[in-house]
Amino acid sequence: MILEHGGARPRIDPSARVAPNATLCGEVIVGANTSIGFGAVVTAESGPVVVGRDTVVMENAVLRGVKKHPLEIGDHALIGPHAMLAGCRVGDGCFVATGASVFNGAVLEPASQVRINGVVHINTRLRTGDIVPIGWVAVGDPATILAPGRHDDIWAIQKDLDFLGTVFGIDAEARGERSFLDLMPKLMSRYACALGRHGDDEVVG
Repeated sequence: MILEHGGARPRIDPSARVAPNATLCGEVIVGANTSIGFGAVVTAESGPVVVGRDTVVMENAVLRGVKKHPLEIGDHALIGPHAMLAGCRVGDGCFVATGASVFNGAVLEPASQVRINGVVHINTRLRTGDIVPIGWVAVGDPATILAPGRHDDIWAIQKDLDFLGTVFGIDAEARGERSFLDLMPKLMSRYACALGRHGDDEVVG
């Protein structure tokens, strides 16, 4: 399904293949000879999504462009089934495996890899050729790559990456001493309202 959102509609190269039950919404650009698989969702929520040429986005992957963090995927990349990418940059020749997650502000330099169920946190940079092993977590710029059980070590780096500012635009001064859980009612009300704008989307293909 091809949807217009906020006055913008996807632009798909004639040589690209988009599965009939994939969803492309808003300011999405798909390059030559790229394949978007069954059930994939590619949505420009409040920022564009650009997918390069000769790239494969597999079944049920979710790609989201957001405000201040467009989603950009280079050429010759592979995005595996059930992967989730939001507001990140993925370089040429990257491999993002099944179930991997790459978050806002993250950068995957060319030929880096995120293997099955790997996580690349917000504002994290993988250098060219870096590998996140199966189920491991990359955090920081440049990335420190840690086993998932090392929660304290992950948090020691992650806490300074400004999740609330990066994802929700709430700077430290605005949130004061309030915790993430304290802020949830306001954040989710605002977020639900923003997503509600999809009610005006128009099917164009």
